[in-house]
Amino acid sequence: MVEQPDWVLTPKTFQGEPPEPPDGRTIDRSKLPILAAGFVQALREAGVEVPVGATLLYVKALAAVNSVNRSERYWCGRTTLITRSEDFMTYHKVFGRYWVGAEFDDADELTTSTSIAVDQEDDDGMSNAGGDDDEAEPDVTMRYSAVEVLRDKDFADYTKLELAEFNHLMNQMRIGGARRASRRQKVSPRRRGKPDLRRTVRRALANDGEPIDRAFRRPKDQARRVVLLLDISGSMESYSRALLRFVHATVLARGRVEAFALGTRLTRLTREMATLDPDRALSNAADAVEDWSGGTRLGESIRDFNDEWAVRGMARGAVVVILSDGWDRGEPELMAEQMARLSRVAYRIVWSNPLKATEGYAPLARGMAAALPFVDEFVEGHSLRALETLAEAINRSANQRGSAEVWPTAVPQ
Repeated sequence: MVEQPDWVLTPKTFQGEPPEPPDGRTIDRSKLPILAAGFVQALREAGVEVPVGATLLYVKALAAVNSVNRSERYWCGRTTLITRSEDFMTYHKVFGRYWVGAEFDDADELTTSTSIAVDQEDDDGMSNAGGDDDEAEPDVTMRYSAVEVLRDKDFADYTKLELAEFNHLMNQMRIGGARRASRRQKVSPRRRGKPDLRRTVRRALANDGEPIDRAFRRPKDQARRVVLLLDISGSMESYSRALLRFVHATVLARGRVEAFALGTRLTRLTREMATLDPDRALSNAADAVEDWSGGTRLGESIRDFNDEWAVRGMARGAVVVILSDGWDRGEPELMAEQMARLSRVAYRIVWSNPLKATEGYAPLARGMAAALPFVDEFVEGHSLRALETLAEAINRSANQRGSAEVWPTAVPQ
């Protein structure tokens, strides 16, 4: 029989009141499991959703690193107890209050190194206060604010590491889409809708033919198709990679999604986006698009989309999303004509423009000015937060409009 180490949680561990949270820098290794349980309770009281069984996993992680170092204690908890990025800040504050005795200050930088005297263990196994400052090691290197920093940062300013972090965050974005009534029927649990005669008669057979328990049915609802048109011209080069990642996440998040690239020609990308690997999806798109970072003829590309796909049924009743800065080499009359055609068949048209976040911006470019009267919602597209707003716009129905904006009169030049 293998002897259990003294850190293993047993039913006796949770009997009685937990010990007081650690004060100062001294930690008794034998009490670490029950202190960890108290820390989990403090997180839950602060509103953090800690999964069932995470406490044992946290203690096992502490035992695996075999150290009472505060930095390792911090990251063991971050990786085992936290499942939502929005809980990072709460975890950071609760950790400071519980293990240090003082709440850590907020930080605005992406990474903040906090040097604290760490717990040192003597040769006899007793804990002490950590010695001189020269012997103290940097304790916690915090990245808890990375998400908040990236959320508002312009895609054009992303580094390679930040772009990789953005790719990971895109996996957490939820895009449902607007709903519409289907021709199919479903049982109505409440006595509303159309009478279901067949089910009512079947139930009546169990009551001597008396239709006591009447059944009703109502139409099912299903997600509307979402069509994404991404501008991959040279003026969008700083944003096209991040926006293509958004397109990929949308295709994977739900069915009934179509993706196209707009440049000097129209290229369908739905099949290229239908892979779980984002890097492979981007590579497939680069191979399929022959005019990447070239010129742009938005009006002609939208005309091709209308002729080949939209009016034939793809955009009928769909949410059409155009991701473009609105710069067009073609004639604005053509853009206006094709946007009018598209608006007659689409359920809603949402335009996401990365330049909209620029201070003093007004949609005075010829293509953008011609298209704007036919756009149901005009949103930004330069950052992660802007894409979250775009996802909300996609999910809205026609009677749930976004905030209204008044623009100067745009006269195409």
